[in-house]
Order: sequence, then structure tokens, then C-alpha cells
Amino acid sequence: MIRNVDDSISVAPQIQPEDIAAIKAAGFAAVVNNRPDDEQAGQPAGDAIRAAVEAAGLAYTAIPIGQGGFSHPQVAAMVDVLEDAQGPVLAFCRSGTRSCNLWALARARMGDDPQELIEKGAGAGYDLEGLRPLLDQLAAQA
Repeated sequence: MIRNVDDSISVAPQIQPEDIAAIKAAGFAAVVNNRPDDEQAGQPAGDAIRAAVEAAGLAYTAIPIGQGGFSHPQVAAMVDVLEDAQGPVLAFCRSGTRSCNLWALARARMGDDPQELIEKGAGAGYDLEGLRPLLDQLAAQA
């Protein structure tokens, strides 16, 4: 189930290569994979999703987020995706939570207001309050 966070980003749980036609038809220009390969049995390989996304003419970026949490290079990579996107972005992971969190961290680094980010996350069904100190820190550095 795709959850719209704002006009520029939506997040979703695991997608399949056969979902890409519908994702393109929904107007997405880019797909971000936030799952490491082999995180869970039965999960499609990132390369299979990449091939389907690129065959559909969409941009694809892998920014895997594992058990170690978020790093500055991952946040910077998401900033690049958001700045370079030629339309709405769909980011996915196992449940959508890591994707929403990474989006919020990236937008804070880009100077967005942390409270507005928390509200947008809540509107999509994600609680970003636990990220508030980091969102505040990143926004202050923007």
C-alpha cells in the first residue's frame, strides 16, 4: 500500500518487479530501494527491481538501511535523489517506516521545518517524534 507523504514523496512496503508498470502509471518518476538484499526470505533482489524500474524509464537508487540505523552518507544520498528527481519519488522498505524516516532526515538536512516533517509523517501514518532531536540538529545545520 503506497502512502503519500507529500506531493514529492510517497513510501511503501516491499514492491515487486511486476508492480513497476502501476507505479509508473501512478506518475512516479523515481524509485528508491531502502532494503538491503536478503533482509528477509522471499524478498525480490534489488537488481530485479532495478531492471524493471529502468526498463520502465524511471530513475532507480538503492540506499539500503540495515540494522545499524541511518548514516550521514545515506541521508546525503537521499538529499541527492530528492534534489535530482524529475517528479514524485516512491521509496520503499519492508514496511515503509525506514523510507519515511530517511525522507524526513533528508528534508531536515535540506532546511525543512522539523515540526512540519513530523506532521507530514503522521499524516501518512508514521510517528517521527523519536527523530525530533536529529531533525532539529540537521535543520539547524542547513
